[in-house]
Amino acid sequence: MDKFAIIFEPQNLHLYWVGLISTLELLAVSLVAGGLLTLPLTLMRVSRSKWLSYPVWLFTYVVRGTPLLIQVYFIYYGIAQLEWVQSLWDTTWPFTWFKDPFFCAVFAFTLNTCAYTVEMLAGAIRETPAGEIEAAQAAGFGKWNMMFRLVLPSALRRTLPGYSNEVVMMLHATSLASVVPALYDLTNAAYAIYKTYYLAFQPFIAVAVVYFCLTFTLVYGFRLLERRFLAYLKPRTH
Repeated sequence: MDKFAIIFEPQNLHLYWVGLISTLELLAVSLVAGGLLTLPLTLMRVSRSKWLSYPVWLFTYVVRGTPLLIQVYFIYYGIAQLEWVQSLWDTTWPFTWFKDPFFCAVFAFTLNTCAYTVEMLAGAIRETPAGEIEAAQAAGFGKWNMMFRLVLPSALRRTLPGYSNEVVMMLHATSLASVVPALYDLTNAAYAIYKTYYLAFQPFIAVAVVYFCLTFTLVYGFRLLERRFLAYLKPRTH
């Protein structure tokens, strides 16, 4: 127990606090950026035009078929370390962003969560009940009017359970940011205490507890959203 008491020393709690803020920032920015990319890419993915759908399919296939850790390495240790990219760090946008470790991690996380969310949302759009489509057509809805007023809102609601899992997985995936130098997240906080006090388990157990609490909070929040937006799918009791 004396070893666990080290975790609660003010300077060590501060390390965890700084790491927690960084982890939440990584998660929030990645989800927002990924969400903004998801909508147009999903519309391209479900398009009947192969010129629009195939590039998005290839993007999601490659991203979902490779480990996120490799993607982080590829962006930070690959693209960001190319000589011609580094020569443009201080002069040319958007290459100026690649000298920021936070951007490199967020870029990898954004592409990853976007790829998974696109496929989830595209699948929900394809599974829209035929009756809803026929009712909208009978009411005189045009193609895009029907997409944005009926199909897309319905698909977004039905994607909530799957998307909640994606958000939780992204929360856990933020621990991979520890491989990026100068980026301080929860895992790096535990590693700093490990190097200082030579504690093999206690710092990482503390991090696991923090991640568990964050996961429980996210799951509970999504459960509330599902009760609100998916209540119409529950069987009615008489």
